Amino acid sequence: MNLFVSLSEKPAVKTDGCNDLRKRFLLKQRRRFFTVAAYACFLTAYPFPGPTARAEETPEYHTPLAGEACDIECLGRKATLLQRNRENTRAFVLGGSLFAPELAGHSFIPIGALYYKHRFDDIRVRGTFSLLVNELDASKTLGKFQILGHLDNNTIPFASSEIEEGSEVKATALKWGTVNGRLGVGYRLPVSPYQTDNDLRVQLFYQAGYLYSRRTADTGAGMLLPPDTMVQGALFRIRYDALQRNLMELPHQGIATGLDAEYLHRDNWSDANYGAGLFTKAQTQDYLKLSGYLNIATGIPLLSERNRLLTSFYGGFAPYGTLDRFSTFRVGGGPIPSEADDLERQVFPGAVFSQFPVSGYLIGALEYRREIFSFLYLHLRGTYARVRRERFEGDEGNYLGESGQVLSTGLTSGFLWRSLLHLEYSYDSKILRSGSRGSNMILLWSKSF
Repeated sequence: MNLFVSLSEKPAVKTDGCNDLRKRFLLKQRRRFFTVAAYACFLTAYPFPGPTARAEETPEYHTPLAGEACDIECLGRKATLLQRNRENTRAFVLGGSLFAPELAGHSFIPIGALYYKHRFDDIRVRGTFSLLVNELDASKTLGKFQILGHLDNNTIPFASSEIEEGSEVKATALKWGTVNGRLGVGYRLPVSPYQTDNDLRVQLFYQAGYLYSRRTADTGAGMLLPPDTMVQGALFRIRYDALQRNLMELPHQGIATGLDAEYLHRDNWSDANYGAGLFTKAQTQDYLKLSGYLNIATGIPLLSERNRLLTSFYGGFAPYGTLDRFSTFRVGGGPIPSEADDLERQVFPGAVFSQFPVSGYLIGALEYRREIFSFLYLHLRGTYARVRRERFEGDEGNYLGESGQVLSTGLTSGFLWRSLLHLEYSYDSKILRSGSRGSNMILLWSKSF
């Protein structure tokens, strides 16, 4: 689940649209932003030495890694960082996501969450909390085996509508939510480079939850909702994380991959219609979902360790059963995941959180990152996505295949009071706004305590 959870999904009041002057201004700013970012990458990637410099006089540079004691230097000033226990962390995250032009009625979405991670000898606890959307995991280690527990809820009391062609579909407005729990067993084996998040985990869960939905004043008259129900089934999960992370907790070197296989049954179910097509009970009462990811971080030949190349691939589909509005994969925006327990989250930068309910998806990204200082990183990223998203209007049937691209650039930096600041700008293609292009700016501030 996303650490950076939106505090509100209630749509903002729509404006009269962006006038030509604002569009021209945004276009100029976007061009300037990408030009400056690309030029900065060029200058920092090729630090041409002066006429008296000698290669043998320059010691080989090594990027400071997360949690390790190190000496850092910036503009002639030096500082010593002590070793940090990364198994015990408390932090809060505040920020927001800005859309221009607005996306599905949203011009700005606030973001906030509390993060907690702690190890009590053989018991590990991790949680993310944002009042209405929360998640808690716990495990007890017995040698190389584990007893596992999980709780989560998504119980936002506001009506939420789906997004079609970049606009909110009022007729799909519902109040709905879930409360879930899992119990399971697992096998955990530490792997190189043997940091707290480097391991191989194989897990099997029994899970049960409750799904509810309620009509609102805007719900379409022809919408047919299924009954509230218990949902139960099995979850099989594999996780492998051999990533080294830098001082800002960003992947620096290595590989991480994972696979999920989830089979669920709805105890009390019926036919349903959420918009463009009918979902029958026989199609949707039982379903199997498969998903996986692969992340690779490596150096670039002939360049120093300050230059990194990162690739990622995400995919998911349903080989059995038909996914509906409440069971689909959800592809949305937000910051790119880097924490071990968040790597499964698929992201299309520039989108609203959970924007696309999809029955299948493929997302690939290629990123260049430059270490300007040991606490300041600049990145350029290209992302491509192919999805089969659910339809809520028109006559095309339940799902429609679409593809899109987005370019992103941003900074991740240490900040005042030993905090972390993340700023990213994204320029997206037609997939988000019905053929129109747009921009997104996301700003996050994180402080440990």
